[in-house]
Amino acid sequence: MKLIIAIVQPNRLEQIKEALSQVEVFRLTVVDCMGYARQKGEQNAQRTGDGSIQLLRKLQLQIAVNEEFVEPTIQAILKGAKSEQEGRIGDGKIFVLPMEECIRIRTSERGTEAI
Repeated sequence: MKLIIAIVQPNRLEQIKEALSQVEVFRLTVVDCMGYARQKGEQNAQRTGDGSIQLLRKLQLQIAVNEEFVEPTIQAILKGAKSEQEGRIGDGKIFVLPMEECIRIRTSERGTEAI
């Protein structure tokens, strides 16, 4: 089991959801967040007058998947999140983490069945 965390542009959420549904990934948590990375808070290469770095609105997607869904999920996020053909700085990042346990509260099922 893996936990996939993706930090993406908010305006790409619908495209990502569509791409995920095409690979039969229907479970998704979305968290509103702010941050900056290589683009250092710049939007359209404009800096604030005081030279400070501005935090930009992003979305964090959290998706728990079984092993056979890891690569299809990654490819779906890439397809939905990338702006234009080549992509641009600020399109986001994907992190894949091992997930030790998953428990469905309603039934107490554990492991892969709980996802």
